[in-house]
Amino acid sequence: IEPVPGEDNQFICYVAYPLDLFEEGSVTNVLTSIVGNVFGFKALRALRLEDIRFPVAYIKTFQGPPHGIQVERDKLNKYGRPLLGCTIKPKLGLSAKNYGRAVYECLRGGLDFTKDDENINSAPFQRWRDRFLFVAEAIHKAQAETGEIKGHYLNVTA
Repeated sequence: IEPVPGEDNQFICYVAYPLDLFEEGSVTNVLTSIVGNVFGFKALRALRLEDIRFPVAYIKTFQGPPHGIQVERDKLNKYGRPLLGCTIKPKLGLSAKNYGRAVYECLRGGLDFTKDDENINSAPFQRWRDRFLFVAEAIHKAQAETGEIKGHYLNVTA
């Protein structure tokens, strides 16, 4: 920890993690761990990520995304504008049925897609298969009512 020159009560902190804590080739795993955990410290009043450095050995494990934005646009039949989506945050006990309802309301309300929170898995209050079935129902219902293709990105690591 070093003081920020010319600033009272401001410090620069350097944090390093062993690579074994992270899934190979998953920059998302690293970023969600850092942002989700470090930025979640309640004791901190303000925090800003200034820089992040990945070791070359870790970068070499990343093969890039399996496809790009054009594939997503083609799947959703949306061109010439930003894709609009949101993440449903069920970690406070949202049931699979109510999760599906939230997905439906978001898609029916004009979003192109919704996605699972990266931290949701198959918790006792919301099993993965149940969530999948309610989300599928929500997508079909929203598509039927809007006449548009809708999507949902599932966390399939559960």
